[in-house]
Amino acid sequence: MTGRVPRVRNPMIVSLLGLRGNGRACVYTEPMWGISMALVLPYASVFMLALGVHDQQIGLLATISMLSQTVFGLLSGVITDKLGRRATTAFFDIVAWAIPCLIWAVAQNFWYFLVASVINGAWQVTQNSWDCLLVEDVPRGELTKVYSLVKVASDFSALFAPIAAVLVAQLGLVPAVRILYVNAFVIMSLKIVILYRWSTETQTGRQRLAQTRGVSIWRLLREYRGVLGLILRSRGTIFSLVLSALVSAVALVNGTFWQVVINQRLAVPDPLLPFFPMARSLLSVLFLFTVIPWLTHAKHLRRPTLWGFVAYLAGQVLLVLIPAPAGTAQASTYALLGVCLLLDAFGAGILFMLSESLVALHVDRDERSRVMAIQRTCVMLATAPFGWISGWLSSMDRRLPFVLTAALLLLGVLVTARFWVTTHSEPDPQAIVPHDPIG
Repeated sequence: MTGRVPRVRNPMIVSLLGLRGNGRACVYTEPMWGISMALVLPYASVFMLALGVHDQQIGLLATISMLSQTVFGLLSGVITDKLGRRATTAFFDIVAWAIPCLIWAVAQNFWYFLVASVINGAWQVTQNSWDCLLVEDVPRGELTKVYSLVKVASDFSALFAPIAAVLVAQLGLVPAVRILYVNAFVIMSLKIVILYRWSTETQTGRQRLAQTRGVSIWRLLREYRGVLGLILRSRGTIFSLVLSALVSAVALVNGTFWQVVINQRLAVPDPLLPFFPMARSLLSVLFLFTVIPWLTHAKHLRRPTLWGFVAYLAGQVLLVLIPAPAGTAQASTYALLGVCLLLDAFGAGILFMLSESLVALHVDRDERSRVMAIQRTCVMLATAPFGWISGWLSSMDRRLPFVLTAALLLLGVLVTARFWVTTHSEPDPQAIVPHDPIG
């Protein structure tokens, strides 16, 4: 008599259904980001062009936003410890997203976007507090899966992209985008309320609240010197910061100019623009549930990191090489863009998950908020110039920003191949779970 073969369940689905507490609250509310901000982001740069903002100004706004994020990022660890993970996330989500959405909805020129960009930089505070809320009570062996689920949750919301396309087709670009920004304000406000209601302060958060009670912000900032020492003494942390900076710079350029190049150079019509990030997101979800968990189930992640950089590099090079059509975009243009999306979805998906996970895995648990604040500050300082540089390049030739990203990704391949180091202390052997993804 033979026993029944046990059914093999997808590890991502197991992790999704097994989420509890803050992990569940953060992941389950993340799709609301997609039916708010993700609906409008494909049109953000094109919307600015329609209102008379030039390529160089768009790049300058990206750099100013990064500089604002740098300031808020440096303060984020202190603020998160003083207010708590939960309260910080709620308050600064309102500041960083709800308020700028209203400004963008009524924007008339460059100065409206400048003010909104400066205020929006506060999202780095909530990024720190939200990350702490997400992972501090999650087992280390589950961290890569949790970050994958976050990416999946935000990507699934791309299914709503046709709503934006219909609005633009029916109302025109500018009126439709204004409506989408108002929608983003409403949905993001609901997300803030629901997340606050479903979450609780983490154990580490309660400890830091007690430790920082009565301590001035300036004194806490002075203590950053000791935290900085923790980072500088760790080759693994420095290596993971370099990878994060490269991935962040490429994401900044793509997020700002990808839609511009396909709209202005490859003649893709306005109503079709949201379908490209939708396709990329759905492909990313597919990879995150199939290929990526298989590639990253082991403890050693050097090879999948290399694959991510190479795939992303190939997608950027192909985008540069697509010939501009004589009139509107041809079938061959869309076919080549489809290949770009396929490569970008795999490369960006695996690099997002790995770069975030490698940094989080190495952080000292008791100093997570301050260490991650300094890490993000370093990454943003390194990334900030690329907004202005890519805007300057785009003003000359809209392909050039992607020549820049290709060079950055090639550098990522070389750094990973030559300088890879383990980015965290190995866990106790008795605590290692089967197929532990840490490495």
